[in-house]
Amino acid sequence: MENPRPDKVAVVAEVRERLEGADAALLTEYRGLNVKALADLRRQLRPAGGEYKIYKNTLVRFAVRELGADDLEALLTGPTAITFVTGDAAAVAKTLRDYARTNQALVVKGGMLGTKVLTAADVQALADLPSRDVLLAQVAGAFQAPLTKLAGLLQALPRNFAYGLKALIDQGGASGGAAVPATATAEPGED
Repeated sequence: MENPRPDKVAVVAEVRERLEGADAALLTEYRGLNVKALADLRRQLRPAGGEYKIYKNTLVRFAVRELGADDLEALLTGPTAITFVTGDAAAVAKTLRDYARTNQALVVKGGMLGTKVLTAADVQALADLPSRDVLLAQVAGAFQAPLTKLAGLLQALPRNFAYGLKALIDQGGASGGAAVPATATAEPGED
C-alpha cells in the first residue's frame, strides 16, 4: 500500500493482532445472508467463544502476509468473514456447521488453528470432534479405569480368601480345635 490511510493501517494492525491472539480463526463466505441472519449467527457463536467479523479482503491479505500465513490468502476471495475463536475451536466449528445446515448461504471455507492453515474438510473434521468437556471426561475415564480395576482386585483378594476359608470349614476339613497331624496318633513301635 502506497501512502495508506491511517484507518486502513489500523484495520490491518487489528486483524493481525486478532489473528495472533486467537486460538483459531475460521473463514466463511456469507454471500446471501442478510443483516438479521448475520446477527443471529453472531449471537449463536458468542457462547461458544467465537466472534464473527467482516473485513475487506485486501486489508486481511496484508495482515496475513505480515503473519507469514500466505496459504490463508487463497481463501480470501468473495465476501469473506472471519470467526475469531477464543477457547474451544471445535465448539465454534460445530456452531458454524450447524448454522450452515439450516442456512445454505453460509459456506465454511477453511481457517487457521494456531499456525496451521485448515481446509474446509479440516474444519468439518474439527466440528465432528467431541467437545472439550467430553474429551476431558474420556481422558479422566481412561486414567480412572486401571485404578478402579486395581481397587477391585485388592478388594477381591481378602474376600476370596474368606470365602475359601468358610468353604473349608463348612466341608469339615478343619475342626474347631487345632489339627492333629496323622503321624502323631500312631502308637510308638507299631509301624
